[in-house]
Amino acid sequence: MNTKSFQDCYPDHFAHCYGCGRLNKHGLHVKSYWDGEEAVCTFQPKPYHTAIPGYVYGGLIASLIDCHCTGTASAAAYRAEGREMGSDPPRRFVTASLHVDYLRPTPIDAVLEVRARVKEIKGRKIVVTASLAAGGELCARGELVAVQVPERLVTGT
Repeated sequence: MNTKSFQDCYPDHFAHCYGCGRLNKHGLHVKSYWDGEEAVCTFQPKPYHTAIPGYVYGGLIASLIDCHCTGTASAAAYRAEGREMGSDPPRRFVTASLHVDYLRPTPIDAVLEVRARVKEIKGRKIVVTASLAAGGELCARGELVAVQVPERLVTGT
């Protein structure tokens, strides 16, 4: 895997997201990397991510899938163009639609692994599917429709 995450390549103007923004000191700091044709991120929940004792709050699961999938969409756009992530012009995506299926309670004491695959690239829209596992056990699945942000909004000009 690369040492620099997808999210580390975002322009400063787009690095404040609570889920994945490197400039948000209170955020989750989701970090995503290519692993072949899949993108992967891992996350260790904190005690305050509790829904009921011993289990993760569902909103955290949705946030991890959301930010990992938008990062994957961005990286996929660069890959499709044969460019390095972070090169100009910037490619940044936001969520148009997010669907999450919660399959079983997610233990809070396990490292969570989110894996994503690009399902479709069509113009400014990229569809990404994801799975979230804890200790190798599938806990949630998601699908995200990401849309590319116009360049003028990515650069903040």
